[in-house]
Amino acid sequence: MIDISSYDYLRQSASERKPDVAEIRKHFPILERQIEGKPMVYLDNTATSQAPMEVVREIERIYTHSRANVHRGVHTLSQEMTSFQEESRERVREFINADSIEEIVFTRGATESINLVANSFGSFLKEGDEIILTVMEHHANIVPWQLLRDRAGIVIKVVDINSRGELDIENFKSLFTEKTRLASFCHVSNVLGSINPVKEMTSFARSRGVVTLIDGAQAAPHLKIDVKDLDCDFYVFSAHKMYGPSGVGVLYGRKSLLEKMPPWQGGGEMISIVTFPHTTFADLPFKFEAGTPDYIGIAAFSKALEFINDIGLPEIEKHEMTLCRMAEEGLRKIPGIKIYGESPEKGPVISFLLEGAHPYDLGMLLDKQGVEVRTGHHCAMPLMERLGIPGTVRASFAIYNNEEDVARFISATQRAVAILS
Repeated sequence: MIDISSYDYLRQSASERKPDVAEIRKHFPILERQIEGKPMVYLDNTATSQAPMEVVREIERIYTHSRANVHRGVHTLSQEMTSFQEESRERVREFINADSIEEIVFTRGATESINLVANSFGSFLKEGDEIILTVMEHHANIVPWQLLRDRAGIVIKVVDINSRGELDIENFKSLFTEKTRLASFCHVSNVLGSINPVKEMTSFARSRGVVTLIDGAQAAPHLKIDVKDLDCDFYVFSAHKMYGPSGVGVLYGRKSLLEKMPPWQGGGEMISIVTFPHTTFADLPFKFEAGTPDYIGIAAFSKALEFINDIGLPEIEKHEMTLCRMAEEGLRKIPGIKIYGESPEKGPVISFLLEGAHPYDLGMLLDKQGVEVRTGHHCAMPLMERLGIPGTVRASFAIYNNEEDVARFISATQRAVAILS
């Protein structure tokens, strides 16, 4: 086993150092895997990042030492487990600078968080009310609102993008009317990498009395999130994209809104008193956490956030974007490659195509060389339709990637292009 406590660099402040990527990689034994007999280069971090040993060990420790249901018992194990879960809630609160742990709701992921809002806050909407989405949204921020539209008769309006893959902010503002009730948009596009001007967007919506939801699934692993500074009403993200376990997500909600919203699901934990004539609900945030949560995953997520904080988000972002720009520069030198998403303000994501080739073919040839990328529509089919393409090849970077990964990626792409051409 790896002795993580021996890594002195984790005890240094972010201002004193640059990330020691060679040491960081030792936290991730999976990076030692071989694919098709070649050392693996993992570049599918936008879909799911790998988990460091701190997270894996925490899961193992709880399963072998403290596993018991939370908020259910007076015995020692239950009390310990409840403490672990609620400590993680406090760490999440600090991570996004929320006012209170009452504003932190644990879910199964960003998708469930959006569905919660669509079903609970959405119950306030009536026929003819309007919501605003963008063409770059993940399906998770489209389909729940379509289901609400089909139930309640609301109207969905869609913001367009420009030729560089940036959100058309003037188009966004022009869609607001007296019937607009909510604007829901991603912080960072999972395909284009574009970082949207979310603070400007929430400010404009606030001036119109419109509620805002930010899908931060692609932002939280890379950017400092301050929900008070953003002045948003809801913010959602997933642990599995942040070096954490799968099946854990977060919904931040403004307390004044969460207090008014009805529960989405019923069951244990979310109640105060149950009788057949009437049920009263628990206080926040438990009103929205029906049933037994993934308390072990939630506790382990705290270790992932600690890992991020120890390295420092500014250093993570700088390192990842250095690699991303190196990879983009290399791709531009390969004849026939077209990159989608040219905004100067973007996250560590590159989507590209080879002219005349299907993205699956390019992705399979990269996999044969040990380079793991994503191919397809990336759960963003409306965006692909807007771009007029079937999908893209997507490479995305994390703190454990290095310059050798970039070189291997470019070299493998060159070989694949030579074959396909």
